[in-house]
Parts: sequence; structure tokens; C-alpha cells
Amino acid sequence: MNPLNTKFKRRGFLGAVGGGCAVISAAAYAGREMPVGNEGRPSMSHGGGPSVKKKNAAEGRLTQVTADVLVVGGGMAGVFAAVKAHDSGARVLLVDKGSVGRSGQTPFARGIFRFDEQDGMSREEYLRKTAEAAEYMNNPAYTGLLLDQSAAVVDELKSWGFFEEATYTKAMNKPLRERKIRVIERVMLTHLLEKDGRVAGAMGLYIDKNESIAIHAKSVILCTGASGFKPTGWQIGAQTADGDAMAYRIGAEISGKEWVDGHGGTNYGLEGKPMTTGSNTEEIRGMLGVEQNIEVEKNGPSAGGMMGPPGGGPPPGGRDSGERRGPPPDGDKMAGGPGGPPGGGHGGPPPGGKGGKGPIVIGGVSAGMSNHKAEGLFPQDDRCSSNIPGLYAAGDSLCSMQNGGIYTQVGSSLAGSGAQGALAGKTAARYAASVQEVRVTDEDLNLIRSDIYAPYLRERGFSPRWVTRTMQGVMIPNFILYVKSEERLQAALTYIEYIRDHQVPLLKADDLHELRLCHETANMVLNAEMKLRASLMRKESRGSHYREDYPERNDDEWLCWIKIRQDKDGNMETVKHPVPAV
Repeated sequence: MNPLNTKFKRRGFLGAVGGGCAVISAAAYAGREMPVGNEGRPSMSHGGGPSVKKKNAAEGRLTQVTADVLVVGGGMAGVFAAVKAHDSGARVLLVDKGSVGRSGQTPFARGIFRFDEQDGMSREEYLRKTAEAAEYMNNPAYTGLLLDQSAAVVDELKSWGFFEEATYTKAMNKPLRERKIRVIERVMLTHLLEKDGRVAGAMGLYIDKNESIAIHAKSVILCTGASGFKPTGWQIGAQTADGDAMAYRIGAEISGKEWVDGHGGTNYGLEGKPMTTGSNTEEIRGMLGVEQNIEVEKNGPSAGGMMGPPGGGPPPGGRDSGERRGPPPDGDKMAGGPGGPPGGGHGGPPPGGKGGKGPIVIGGVSAGMSNHKAEGLFPQDDRCSSNIPGLYAAGDSLCSMQNGGIYTQVGSSLAGSGAQGALAGKTAARYAASVQEVRVTDEDLNLIRSDIYAPYLRERGFSPRWVTRTMQGVMIPNFILYVKSEERLQAALTYIEYIRDHQVPLLKADDLHELRLCHETANMVLNAEMKLRASLMRKESRGSHYREDYPERNDDEWLCWIKIRQDKDGNMETVKHPVPAV
């Protein structure tokens, strides 16, 4: 059975585990033959499966550890989550695919927002202006959290030395070391464990050695960051929708996949020390839309390539190209990343110019990613809770809709990640204190481990790099990802479904590095399907979502968020969730 096809039932494979399995190889290992005539795909031959000796050599040993709260990811949200969960009395373990303070987008953030009514704007006025700029798609609960907690986040970061170094490695590790919080780095978690209807930990593999790890935890906080397609030019190569994919496969609701990040140029990153930003009426506006992409789609690039400068000014004849949906008035906001992290709008001008007269380039460098805080697990409340008991998310892993489906405030992303991480940490600690630990059995852990290592044991199959490039070729063109239409989205979905059904189940790894890539590729393909289905569903244009066949905003039908989840038969379904009235 292909675990990623539309017939995959979340609780259908590892019944006792309760769906905590997954990714690539359900049919490939342990002599499980692919069903004959499986959607026309020939059965996968694996010569009866690897020998026990080869299997044991590949998988190595299994390490098991316990924690009250498991934090996945060591960026801004993850560090705040770990610190606040620890300070609330929980035994905390932080796991990072890379290393704390060095992976994800946090190291490249230069601006962080600090709200203070003394700057001249009241909280009420700020919320109203944000709603207007976000075309009423923001979640006021999380916008309010940003306003209420950003000052505390900035002050705490100062105490860590955050503003004293261009890279944040020392500052981000300081509070963890002071509290002796356990940290495990260079481990990719691939599966969330589920038991008795609630999350029970996670499992994954060490990147540098033949060894897997099972973490039994009462609560899990996903701080895994944004979801990208490994585009060139932006620092999201390691952020491959791992958190969304793990959560979706155990039944979590995901949201925000129709929105797109419109950063148009390579981020400078690591340039200068971070700066704080404050609130003023000029900063609250819709930014990083899709106007440049629309112009290139209609008139072609001006410099011979899709990434060439199309020239300044609004798109000729483009819909609603006024101040709200238009590019920011100065080019440095476009290049620097007004939503922050990268650049934070204060990282300097784009190469070659400013004020819209320089090379304004189109999106694509951050392909696969939604706007910061506009994708990830769908929050069930104002405390970062998912619909899976014990599972929380924060930062770019939580579809908090802090700013809606567009950017509205320079530096708000980094501050929002800190505020949400702190809240999720406290919430998860309270939950962990209220429940008993439940453990997935060793037998089920061994089944998951077989699933993790199946691509490594496969004798024939597709390289993850090749499958990734095929997926990128389908998804990254601006006439698919940014300038959308029913016909093209449906065509792209057909290709992605083919990759999902025919290539992902045959991913093959020649070493541990490629084994990680196999899991990342499977996650990116799932993210691609989510983005296409959400984009097909939203039949309007709003924020960073542009449909040329539905160019107008339609509040009567689409003043809602789109949730993605598995239905009872394991199919991916999309449903509306109304935006609460302000």
C-alpha cells in the first residue's frame, strides 16, 4: 500500500500505533507485496526483502528516551517553547534536524517587532489597521498575542545577548544551557507516535550514524518552520514541510497552503546585527503580494529570464494594484523581507537599486513557502493547540494567521515566533502535568523503524534528488504557484499525484544523507498536493493568492480559512472554516 496515496487511512497501517507511521515504504518492506494492479503500477520487486543481517546492519540500534514535552526545532519558536515549558516544570527535550541557532530561517532574520503604545498607536487601532491590510483574513487572537508579548520577547532576547551577534548561536543556546535542557541535534524526526487518540512522542533517524531514536513524550510542540520546495536563493532548503507531514499523517488539520511567499531576491542574511522595529501607520500594509509575478506572466520578463528585473511600477491592468496590494513603496522592503525573518526590511536595499527603479524580481526563490505565520497546523484555540490532544505548534509551523495571507508588519514574524513558542511551551507543560505517559510498544516501534529505513534497503528505485527536481519543475513556475488558474492547477495536480503514487513509494537511498532526502522529498510532495488542492478550492483573489480566472475578492463565499485533513477513507479533503467576526 502506498502510504501517500488517497486511499491511505491514517489508522489503517499500524493499528496499535494508531497511525503513527508513514512515509515511504509501507509496502516495500518485510515481504509485503504491492497489490497486483495497483492503479496500473507494476508491483515493486525487492527480491523477497533484505536479509535480516543486512536489515540489522542498516538500521543499527534503536535508542529510546522519555520527556514530558518534546520540542521539534531549534529556531526562535523552538527555543522559547523549550525554555517556557522547562520553567513551567516540565522535563523538556529539544530535537533539531540541524543545530540550534544555525538551522531554519531564524539565523537570517535582521528585524524584530516590539509593540509599544507609546509609539503612538493604540492596541485597538493596530488591530483594526492590521485587519484592513490583511483583507480580514488575520486571526485577531494571534495578532493580539503579538502585540501583548512582543516587548517581553525582545526584552528576554536582550538578556540572552541576541542583539550582540550577527549569528544567534550563542544567544539561542544560552538559556538552554543555563537550564540544562536536553538537546539532540542532527536528528530528523519522521513519524509522530500516537496512542489512545493522543500524541505519544516521535521517532526518527540520526543523520550521521546508523541509529534511530524513539522519544516517548506526553506532549509534542512542532516548531519545524516553513514548508519549502528546496528553491535556490533562499535559506529554506532544510525546511521541507516535515512537521506538517508528520502531523497530517496522524490526523491533524493543516491550513494556509494557498498563500504564497513573494520574496523576490536572494536574502543577504547574516549581515549586521538585528534591529527592533516599532509600530507606525506606514508599516501596517499588505506586502509581498504577487504583482510582479502577474506582470511577468502577462508581459514576459524584461531581462531575458524569469528572475530578471521586470521593471518598476504596478502591473499594467492588474487587478487592485493600488496601495494595499501593490509592492511596498521602497524596494528595500521587498528584498529584505518585510515579514522577517530574512532581512526584516532592514537588511539593506536590493542589489542595484531602491524605490522600485532597481531590479524588482519575481517570486520563486522561496517557492513552496506560504507567508510567515500563514501555514501549518490549524489552531483549535488561542493557545497553539492542534486537534490532536497533546500536539501543539508555534512559529511558522502554526497557521496562526497572525498577519493574514500577506505581510503587514516589518519584524513581526520573529517576534510572533517567540510569543507563540512561549505560549505553546506553557500550554504543553500544563497538559503534560495533567496526563499519564502512554507508550507505543516495541513491536510497533520496530515496524516504524523498518518504514524509516526501507529506502536504504531498497535495491532499485528513484533518487530523491531526481524526484525533487521533477516536483520542482511542476510546482515552481510562476504560472503555477503564483499566477493560478483552474486548468493549470489541475494539470499540475495530475503530475503531483503521479509522483506521489509512482515515484515516492520507490525512493531509494544509497547512504544516510540520501535517506534523509528521501523523507524530505516525500514531505515536499505532500506539501505540493496540499498547495494545489487549497489553491483550487479558493475561487477568488485575496492577499498573496491570485487566481486569474477569479480575479476579484469574494467575501460572500471566501471570508474563511481552508483546512486540509484526511477523510475517513484516507483521502485528502479541504473544508472551509469561517473567519471569526471582529
